[in-house]
Amino acid sequence: MSQKILIADDEPNILISLEFLMKREGFEVVLARDGQEAMDAIARERPALVLLDVMMPIKTGFDVCCEVRANEDLHDTRILLLTAKGRDTDVAKGLALGANAYMTKPFSTKELVQKVRELLGAAP
Repeated sequence: MSQKILIADDEPNILISLEFLMKREGFEVVLARDGQEAMDAIARERPALVLLDVMMPIKTGFDVCCEVRANEDLHDTRILLLTAKGRDTDVAKGLALGANAYMTKPFSTKELVQKVRELLGAAP
């Protein structure tokens, strides 16, 4: 059975390309277009990993990260923040809020796939 990944980003081109990439790698993919949609999908779908943009409408990725970590039922959900916010303070904040990893845009698809597999404990 393939592992489920939620991709949460308000940029349609990023959603489409990440969805294609993750499906090609054999993952089941769920999409969300804003922070509230992401929270609803996480609670409903229970993905193994969330690829989470920081700057989204309604709720930011930081807000979603906090809510997931505060919910005992979702505690095992892994979170990879993907964002253009690459300052050290942003990275530190994301990790302090409970993200498992942080990648800044633009990123290489090879690096992203490698990081996803690492977070999910999957063999390359």
